[in-house]
Amino acid sequence: MSNIDPVSPYQHYNQPSGPDRPVRHQAAARRTALTVCTIADIAAGLLGLWILLFLLDANRANVFVEFVRGTAGWLAWWSQDIFTMDTEGLRVVLNYGLPAVIYLLIGHGIAARLNRA
Repeated sequence: MSNIDPVSPYQHYNQPSGPDRPVRHQAAARRTALTVCTIADIAAGLLGLWILLFLLDANRANVFVEFVRGTAGWLAWWSQDIFTMDTEGLRVVLNYGLPAVIYLLIGHGIAARLNRA
């Protein structure tokens, strides 16, 4: 039986020209997206942890609490005193929660864009 389709032995236009080039590109993009997502999640997690520790009135002399407070302050330096409330707990939730949400949105948005590329 012979093959009468003259196009079948030829390479299709939508097939890759190099050996595994798109596969390598996709793998690198996925690794980069995963890294971006992880960094955004860790940043938001530390901010959320500081909010929780503050609301639960954790011992600020503790080394771990001081580390989380310092890291959260470094991550949220740009949003400090955006909201000035009389209630200290609400002020901390808003001033540290806003950067956490923004980091999640931006980080996951960049990761989604990288996964599509």
